[in-house]
Amino acid sequence: MNTFVKGLSDSQVVTWRNLMNVRRNPEWLLGATAFPIMFVLMFAYVFGGAIGGPGSDSSEYREFLIAGIFAQTVAFNSSYTVIGFASDLQKGIIDRFRSLPMSRFAVIVGRTTADQVLSLVVLVVMSVCGLLIGWRIRGSFVDAVLGYLVILMFAFAMSWIGAYIGLLAKSVEVANSAGLIWMFPLTFVSSAFVPQESLPGVLGTFADWNPFTAAVNATRDLFGNPAPSGYPEPSGWPAENAALYAVLSCVVIIAIFAPLATARYRKVASK
Repeated sequence: MNTFVKGLSDSQVVTWRNLMNVRRNPEWLLGATAFPIMFVLMFAYVFGGAIGGPGSDSSEYREFLIAGIFAQTVAFNSSYTVIGFASDLQKGIIDRFRSLPMSRFAVIVGRTTADQVLSLVVLVVMSVCGLLIGWRIRGSFVDAVLGYLVILMFAFAMSWIGAYIGLLAKSVEVANSAGLIWMFPLTFVSSAFVPQESLPGVLGTFADWNPFTAAVNATRDLFGNPAPSGYPEPSGWPAENAALYAVLSCVVIIAIFAPLATARYRKVASK
């Protein structure tokens, strides 16, 4: 019990240290919010009329879009986890942590928790942006809270993947690429911007079972943001049980990558 309490205390210290780094480097927060805002404006006003679906108006597509942007934003924020660990390794910070009487697991938990706080701040900014372009939550207050919790749980799962990649990266330059390259098929071969039913063959099957699609669909359902008129209704078990599948996917991802990241940290910290 004392070991757990000490590990929790150590995690809080590391979390605070990482949040102070964001405060000292506000360009991180600017980058985390500026790109999603540009995506919202670009898809809502530039591409919305073309991909909004037959018979739909742009306001319907904007409501459909926001959940996808939320999920994309928190997924891409995991790149900060990748870069953060790579930077700490390159600067020797991990060696300093190793010399201290602290829980090794706390270093990873502190990083992922700090990135959760960053995701929460970004979601607030993105929600305000969505409201300004006409997005509204049509569900109940409880459903809305659950929708945000699904997104934050998905963000937490993605941060563990980011932690593992960051500890594998040999340099910050490698981490910059490695932290983003795997995100593009995950986010774009999904229901984030178009219905998964419109994707052909293997792409459609991948999109159906993509955890990203499940998080997006579950959030849309909870927010009460249906697909625009003319969009095909998604079918199959993942679509019909989006919330359950999203939660199960996040649990599986954490169960896989938390031990992998911890084992990798122990390896690099023992060098």
